[in-house]
Amino acid sequence: MARNKSLSKRDSYIWFDGRFMKSEAAHVNVLTHSLQYGTGIFEGIRSFSYNNRTSIFRLREHAERFINTAKICNMKFGLNRSQIEKAIIDTVRKNGSSEFYIRPFAFYNDSHIGLSVEGKKVSTIIAAVPFGAYFAGKEKGLRCGISSWRRINPAILPTEAKLSGNYANSLLASMEAKASGYDEAILLSQEGFVAEGAAENIFLVQNGKLVTPSKEADILMGITRDTVIKLAETMAITVEEREVHREELYTSDEAFFTGTAAGIAPITHIDGRKLGNGNAGAITSSLAANYAKAVHGELEMFKNWCTFV
Repeated sequence: MARNKSLSKRDSYIWFDGRFMKSEAAHVNVLTHSLQYGTGIFEGIRSFSYNNRTSIFRLREHAERFINTAKICNMKFGLNRSQIEKAIIDTVRKNGSSEFYIRPFAFYNDSHIGLSVEGKKVSTIIAAVPFGAYFAGKEKGLRCGISSWRRINPAILPTEAKLSGNYANSLLASMEAKASGYDEAILLSQEGFVAEGAAENIFLVQNGKLVTPSKEADILMGITRDTVIKLAETMAITVEEREVHREELYTSDEAFFTGTAAGIAPITHIDGRKLGNGNAGAITSSLAANYAKAVHGELEMFKNWCTFV
């Protein structure tokens, strides 16, 4: 894999309301509504470099989810899917077509104090940040703990939306896990079923099949989660989407997280209990290998997942 191109603040660019500017020039007022109240919406997208070409993975699906989040939050930012996709492609090119974490972000760019968003300006930015391994140094496996914080549900906040305010829930769970010596948190739903990681979906391997929490656990329906399910189908691996009891985490043969940032990250210990032999299992490893091929456009049947820049 090609090494990340190192970009300094001086030569990195932000797409800001239709024009590029140096990252250090992209400023907002500290009283900006979305900073004060968590009303921004965002996406996380990855680009990958391989064999002297760069691919943006599942760009269309991410752009569609960004628009859907805006609809759920009734935010009107005036961009359609094609315009968002073009802006993302242009941002990657402007910054050197490399391995990036790409962050589209729309927010109420208004500094008046008060909850109302009526008449407030909406701005959109796109950043492309050089990015390596999300769980750096933990590639052999993560030690996770069940959080005392429960996953939010749609009666509280829209779990289908990538709304900034939602992620206070994730942050508190992750902070708690790390303070307790774990690498990441696993959250349960309000009903006590397994939901997801702090910023990842979760899969278990039980007797050769994949088990993952269903939508009813109030999870974010992750695009990497969907990728893994589709890859598993081509590998003749059965996938069950259902309610998952906490104790199933402890008795599973393997487990792993999925996410745009995390990719496929094996879990080897949960609440101090070793899963299987304490290493990334065979099914996790084979899915991770095919995922790596997919993001680089090496799987012919899924080549349409990649937008080459």
